[in-house]
Amino acid sequence: MNFDLDVPAPKAGELMVIAEPSAPAGWGELLSGKNAVYALALAGGVTLHAVNIYIATTVMPSVVVDIGGLDFYAWATTLFVVASILGAALTAKLLKGAGPRGAYVVASLLFGGGTLLCSLAPSMPVMLVGRGVQGLGGGFLYALAYGLTRLVLPERLWGRAIGLISAMFGIATLIGPAVGGVFAQYGAWRAAFWSLIPVTAVFALVAYATLPRASRDRDAGTPVPLLQLVFLTGAVLAVSAGSLSSSLFWNLAGLVAGIGMTVLIAAAEGMGGARLLPRGAFSIATPLGALYLTIALLMIGMQPEVFVPYLLRQLHGQSPIWAGYLAALMALGWTTASLLSSRWQESHGDWLVVGGPALVVTGLALFALFMPVHSAGEIAYLLPICLGLVLVGFGIGLAWPNLVTRVYGSVGESEQGLAAGGVTTVQLFSIALGTAGAGMVANFAGIAEPGGVEGASNAARWLGGVFALAPALCVVVAVRAVSLTTRRVRRTA
Repeated sequence: MNFDLDVPAPKAGELMVIAEPSAPAGWGELLSGKNAVYALALAGGVTLHAVNIYIATTVMPSVVVDIGGLDFYAWATTLFVVASILGAALTAKLLKGAGPRGAYVVASLLFGGGTLLCSLAPSMPVMLVGRGVQGLGGGFLYALAYGLTRLVLPERLWGRAIGLISAMFGIATLIGPAVGGVFAQYGAWRAAFWSLIPVTAVFALVAYATLPRASRDRDAGTPVPLLQLVFLTGAVLAVSAGSLSSSLFWNLAGLVAGIGMTVLIAAAEGMGGARLLPRGAFSIATPLGALYLTIALLMIGMQPEVFVPYLLRQLHGQSPIWAGYLAALMALGWTTASLLSSRWQESHGDWLVVGGPALVVTGLALFALFMPVHSAGEIAYLLPICLGLVLVGFGIGLAWPNLVTRVYGSVGESEQGLAAGGVTTVQLFSIALGTAGAGMVANFAGIAEPGGVEGASNAARWLGGVFALAPALCVVVAVRAVSLTTRRVRRTA
């Protein structure tokens, strides 16, 4: 399939070559020999970060009962997210300064130190500091997986590796709440954090023993983009703080402030000097800009999942545990598609990038049609809801490995590190924006006032309908991204 949109020709003497991702090799090659060790290290860091997210979310109610701090409950997640985004944004600098081996050790020490602080916290302020440090280390671990993929593995394995990395979040969604629930059941929330420390230590040792000391990237010496990081932090804090309020006014104010600061980030990037993202990242006329926007719209489109457990309990009579695991169908779909899509890249790469968002639209349409219907758990309503949730995750997982490999191929060698780190930065930032937007839409639709079945039904209808617009627009942007990343413009006289 060839999407041939109108792409400006290069100027005379200009060379612009954007290679389509190489054909992926089989899983056997990735999971054997030295490649298997690298894959274990990359996937292990993401698994640590992801499992911790769900364990912490599960045990936080027990934390509040023990040490207090209910007023700051939501900030334990907010600060973790902010720190994770900062870690992702700084990953390229860490990788260049410390090398792959040193970067993973630093990230592991930060993650382990924050986890230890959480486990010992006598009060909520100390817990918040621990969550911040933990988030910074976790953001490094997550972004390093994408950055190291292209450094330690041959290009033909990139699709498989990214599929494996992506699948770790789905697996963590299934096991994290269960593990956290066991500790919470017995009031041992400190042990939940403690359990991650020996695993982190083993992971750090494996990374130190297997990963190369130095990076071959050539963008060392560039300064830290302090102004952009200030705006980035402000944007995430604004949308997160706004989403914590039950007032639609403050929801909207936080979202507008976040978007405004995003514009300021783009303006600061255009001034030259230190960069947060590679050149062209904020322009849809460039391959990288179209790819990043595709990623952002996909992440925004899946954020109704925040309300899925509540809606299933309120409207369809599901128990807390069943509501939680039905909500995990999105993650299951993402995991399955991520593992499958890498084998289809060679012959169907363009269709994966465009078809993935189309499946997300279909899934959200089913969500909007069947979730609002009040039932007693009848299979006639639950089945299409479950199918819709699976399709949302499956669509994202289908496109994800191909999107990331195209990001690698859309910039020059000197900006590869920034581009890889940018994938995680854009992803996490878009999730923060999407979560705030979901809260705003749900409040507007009456999930709290009038609340009850009527409010939940209205909220489900609005969430499905409004958020389907993001992947619908994403289909158009994905066509643009495919066209820009598959065309080769050769040197002209």
